[in-house]
Amino acid sequence: MAQCGVCFRHCQIPEGRPGFCGARICRDGRIEAYNYGRITSLALDPVEKKPLVRFYPGSLILSAGSFGCNLRCPFCQNYEISWSEQAREFARTAETFSPEELVEIALRTRPRGNIGIAFTYNEPLVGYEFIRDTARLAKAAGLKNVIVTNGTAELSVWEELKPYIDAMNIDLKGFTDRYYSQVLGGDRAQVMAFIEEAVKTCHVELTTLIVPGENDSEDEMRALSRWVSRLRNPDGESVPLHISRFFPRFHMQDRKATNVRTVYRLAEVARENLEFVYTGNC
Repeated sequence: MAQCGVCFRHCQIPEGRPGFCGARICRDGRIEAYNYGRITSLALDPVEKKPLVRFYPGSLILSAGSFGCNLRCPFCQNYEISWSEQAREFARTAETFSPEELVEIALRTRPRGNIGIAFTYNEPLVGYEFIRDTARLAKAAGLKNVIVTNGTAELSVWEELKPYIDAMNIDLKGFTDRYYSQVLGGDRAQVMAFIEEAVKTCHVELTTLIVPGENDSEDEMRALSRWVSRLRNPDGESVPLHISRFFPRFHMQDRKATNVRTVYRLAEVARENLEFVYTGNC
């Protein structure tokens, strides 16, 4: 048995077994990335889909996903590859790529407008070693590196990645400890600390999904946006906030999709404190 150090869970993982996230395993008394190089999804996406609107807008980026996640959002859009129960099947069937092979694919798609590699779809930081090794090669080849993440990771993980990462979209899923712990199974303090460190060295944009009855009050959005207003990206610009709409999905089908007017109203509340606020999927 050994202890994992990636996130707040600090899982004690028995020999030969995966941890809570489904992506890390104990082998020979040490923790390693069980999902290293195992790609479940690969697509050339608009960078705005990450979403990043103030980082090389109009460009495409090669988006790669693996399996596993350290949260349990009941409305997860990618639960097939994120929740460990479903991810076990992908552990057996996912195609394995080396860092060199993924970088080569990214380079081949440059003529189509690709600027680099985005690590996305599942929670990429639970397999940060593959990101580190691939991003190092990608950066040397002149490619950009992007991470789309829930930000639930120890700062020691970010220390290994930050020399190679150019941009991130980080979920700031709400602004109460109750929502993070009881609904998502997460740790808001860890996410906030991660964001505060990330903005020091790479371009960061944040996303908040508005779930009816959970994080949709004006008071919460006012507090969230006030905190975000303290942050600055390395170029001195304020950090953009994307406010998006919930749709019934997976284990949370007990409520309707977020009212579009609610999303627009909360965006106006956020603009009391922030320069860049964007509404998505409305």
